[in-house]
Amino acid sequence: MKKVILGSILMVALSVSFVSCREAADKAKDATEAAADAAGDAADAAGEAAGNAVDATKDAADSAVDAAGNAVDSAKDAAGNAVDSAKDAAGNAVDAAKDAAGNAVDATKDAANDAADKAKDAAGAAADKVKDAVKH
Repeated sequence: MKKVILGSILMVALSVSFVSCREAADKAKDATEAAADAAGDAADAAGEAAGNAVDATKDAADSAVDAAGNAVDSAKDAAGNAVDSAKDAAGNAVDAAKDAAGNAVDATKDAANDAADKAKDAAGAAADKVKDAVKH
């Protein structure tokens, strides 16, 4: 009888152990599928993030190119304005020098004419004195 009871217990233990192994295998299969799904989702998310990063980098590069172009245009405009201002200042300086030279020439002419007139007057006065002296 002991053999029958021990044999029955052994049979129950073996059947429970086969059922438990089958359930564990099913659970492992489910976990593997869930891990594969999660890995696929993570790969998709990483791909999308990489695409977004590429787009953002491209946009930033385009903005940098535009900003550089604007800076070059502004520098060209500033340089052109500086050249124009320098030309105007040089022209004004030349005009002022011409005016000053003309005024100096006019002043010199006036002074020379005044001196000539005074010399004539003095010579005339001297001649008159000589004439008066000779008459007396």
